[in-house]
Amino acid sequence: MYICRMRTTITLETMRFHASHGVTEEERLIGGTFLADISYTIDTDAVETDCIEDTIDYAEIYDLIKKEMMKSSKLIEHVAGRIMKAVKNKFPQISEITVKISKLNPPVNGETGRVTVTIK
Repeated sequence: MYICRMRTTITLETMRFHASHGVTEEERLIGGTFLADISYTIDTDAVETDCIEDTIDYAEIYDLIKKEMMKSSKLIEHVAGRIMKAVKNKFPQISEITVKISKLNPPVNGETGRVTVTIK
């Protein structure tokens, strides 16, 4: 039986974390709410085989993201970069990846619901 590999994109959305990221010491001390999204593309047989071994288990991706989110950083750009590196290092078969980090209620001189950084 011929099994066809198919290009597949998997997305984890709106992962919510309380983390200590921010430019000011107070932000890092108190922490805040952050959202993380990741989308990654792989060539996989799982669409036909129905086997977890033929794909990348998104629970493992979540664990990598959680680990990086718990490390304090001044900039969410830095957090997003660390996440991307960790995922690419563990899963080099990923051909495309997008990481998005949002900081809810950022400290600005006005009202905004969130600030978001996206890296590809």
